[in-house]
Amino acid sequence: MTSDVEIIWRNLPFLMVQGFLGFGNFVGGTLRLAIPAIVLGFLLGIFIGLGRLAPQRWIRIPATLYVEFFRGVPLVMVIFWLWIVVPIVLRRPIPEFWVALSAFVIFEAAYLGEIVRAGVQSVARGQVEAATAVGLTGAQTMRHVVLPQALKNMIPSLVTQFIVLFKDTSLASIIGFMDLTKAAQVVNNREVRPFALYLFIAVVYWICTYSMSRYARHVEQRLSPA
Repeated sequence: MTSDVEIIWRNLPFLMVQGFLGFGNFVGGTLRLAIPAIVLGFLLGIFIGLGRLAPQRWIRIPATLYVEFFRGVPLVMVIFWLWIVVPIVLRRPIPEFWVALSAFVIFEAAYLGEIVRAGVQSVARGQVEAATAVGLTGAQTMRHVVLPQALKNMIPSLVTQFIVLFKDTSLASIIGFMDLTKAAQVVNNREVRPFALYLFIAVVYWICTYSMSRYARHVEQRLSPA
């Protein structure tokens, strides 16, 4: 009788190379989806967060509505909206990767925007007044004074949200995206070893998220004053 370890070992290239990294016959990959989703989601979150703090109502109100709306709906619903509605509107099919990436970026930007807003507000008002006193413009103050300090304050919350996003990429499997979870489902359909396979992918997710947490702690310690 084939042991669980032998089954995982035999399917390891498909699980890790195709499912986790995204190299193979199928379009997929947990890392291939998570990395651009984190980068693009954070960039959009910066604009959303700064928009929430803008003095102009025509910027602040849409940014606030964006945050309140996407924080109030489930991520899986956003994925289905993009998967079902957008192809109807555009009258052309959308690949699973672009549907999943768009859903994660749009959804996570609402949470990341709130982290950016809180980080900016954590910078002492006197820092801004000092920058203004030496002649810096509003944009220069934000770029050279506020954001560097705010980023350091944001690190713990950002890492927590990045970890949530990384784990949520498993939801992309519901539209057929071949990530690590979907790859385990495919192998399980053939081998029928659900406990061993899902325990294996749980270990992979834990190693990745724990590594992210440790690296963030290292960066936080390096940025802290001695």
